[in-house]
Amino acid sequence: MIPVSFHGLLILDKPAGMTSRAALNRALRWFPRGTRLGHTGTLDPLATGVLVLTLGQATRLSEYVQRMPKTYEAGFLLGSSSNTDDADGTLVPVSGARRPEVKEVTESLQSFIGSTGQVPPAYSAAHVAGRRAYDLARQGKEVLLSERLVEVHEIEILSYEFPRLQIRVRCGKGTYIRSLARDLGTQLGCGALVESLRRTAIGPFTVENAICLDADRVLVRSRILPPGAAVHDLPSLPISPEALARFRQGQCLPWQDQASAANGANLVEIAVFDERNRLIAIALGDKMAGQLRPAKVLSISDEL
Repeated sequence: MIPVSFHGLLILDKPAGMTSRAALNRALRWFPRGTRLGHTGTLDPLATGVLVLTLGQATRLSEYVQRMPKTYEAGFLLGSSSNTDDADGTLVPVSGARRPEVKEVTESLQSFIGSTGQVPPAYSAAHVAGRRAYDLARQGKEVLLSERLVEVHEIEILSYEFPRLQIRVRCGKGTYIRSLARDLGTQLGCGALVESLRRTAIGPFTVENAICLDADRVLVRSRILPPGAAVHDLPSLPISPEALARFRQGQCLPWQDQASAANGANLVEIAVFDERNRLIAIALGDKMAGQLRPAKVLSISDEL
């Protein structure tokens, strides 16, 4: 009997108190030995919510999920700081902390919306001289991280009664909610840290459609999304079996795309599907050359 392979996306609701890697290791029990499994964006142990797992050939599509906007609901504790910028660290009350009014909190939060510079927390997976920042921080070494540009699309106050602030944040790739809490506390002059954090969505993948780690294998396997779900926001193009054969050999195909002719970029990422509506490749449409070039071709089988 030929073993069944699994390819696609699985939306997991990660519990608190567990690293993303530990959650992935737990998820491996649902699948045959040797199944490739990855995740598309780390959640802190304190955090819960959407963790998108990739299986089989879909592990090659992680970057497309990672760049999707993310939505978080976060509880901030004002009046305190922490070496980890969250409640898992050593909490230190801020001496003489102010009690900012809701108007001031609102105005301060609005200043973080848009493209903004942000320094990752010292206890984070960011790299410093080829090493993870949290490895250096745990050894008591000084961690100097560079500011990076992140995109915050929206911040909404859900509730506020000092010292607790509950917000919803919609943001882009690489945004640290812990850094947002830390910087808000600095701006308000009272300190702040993340007390609770839940990722409620990554792109179209929401926590309402996620499965828990205690789900049974039959349910889990029925909830696997096709690899094409990872590139739902890319323009799609169906191609014939003959064209597919040429594509898999690395050959370019003639291509003209009038719909995107007005766009400034010469190269356009395109999701290429076969006649059975299975994602078979990510291609680059070259407007100037009038060609479709294979960029990332998936290994197709009857299971995909």
